[in-house]
Amino acid sequence: MKLKSIGCIGIGNVGSNLANNLLKSHNSIFVYDKNINSYSKLKNLKNKPCKNLKEIANQCEVIITCLPSPKIVKNVIKNISKYLTNKHVWIEMSTTDKNEMIKLTKIVKSKGAKVLECPITGGEHRAKSGNISILVSGSKKTFNSNFEILSLLGHQILYCGKIGNASTLKVITNYLASLHLLGIGEALTVVKKNNINLGLAYEAIKVSSGNSFVNETETKVILAGSYDVGFTMDLVNKDLKLFSKLGNKSNLELSNYLRKKFKLGMNLLGERSFSTSIIKLIEKDNNIKLRAKNFPKQLVDEQKKQKAIKL
Repeated sequence: MKLKSIGCIGIGNVGSNLANNLLKSHNSIFVYDKNINSYSKLKNLKNKPCKNLKEIANQCEVIITCLPSPKIVKNVIKNISKYLTNKHVWIEMSTTDKNEMIKLTKIVKSKGAKVLECPITGGEHRAKSGNISILVSGSKKTFNSNFEILSLLGHQILYCGKIGNASTLKVITNYLASLHLLGIGEALTVVKKNNINLGLAYEAIKVSSGNSFVNETETKVILAGSYDVGFTMDLVNKDLKLFSKLGNKSNLELSNYLRKKFKLGMNLLGERSFSTSIIKLIEKDNNIKLRAKNFPKQLVDEQKKQKAIKL
């Protein structure tokens, strides 16, 4: 792999994991975040954090953004675009708005720079291990020429075609995860009411047609009582709003119900409470606690970094 200078903008829960995986390589890695306290999450950072967007653009060929909202992505790109040239590649790894992504892509390309839309999916624990899945949109040539960078960050890497497709698909998968989460909460409530061991129920669901990624991951921390998935109420509400927008006034009954439920959860439990805390409302309504022994309070990907594959 030809060594490159790579800049990471956004060192939050997920962004710090991406940066740490890049720091394991021999590439020259630079970082920038408005919250200077976030730099404490980084390991083996050799270069000093950049002071501003201009500095990171001047230092780096590849610029990776991993930011919490479409508004912040828009502000960052509009500010950094004045420093971009035909030597730059922008890799966007946030969950963002499809239409905004298309607009920002035009701005970046007008400077001669290349763009890849690369939202990630699979949970913070897989972002940490480097086994996260990546949905990629943009030029196939740009995808191929930057695959080695993406291979440092993820395992299953799916090319999705034109800009906008990856963001759309990411929002759809997040919607399904939220839907599965509420279903798990109600299913476990019925298990509890019928006096069946919740640990046994977890295993039964896992080997059944009712299994899902959510069951195999988020159910564990619910049963442990920590609810710690590293994903928060404000983010799930943002994603559900994006899904509704993509529906373009379609009659989406489940989507409407989810938005109301998670908005209530955010109001009652707080913006920065874990998204899985929505199950607390189900527990409260039914006067129960969904707990079982021998489940982890935090999710850890036990697999070593797997070789990246193109799908």
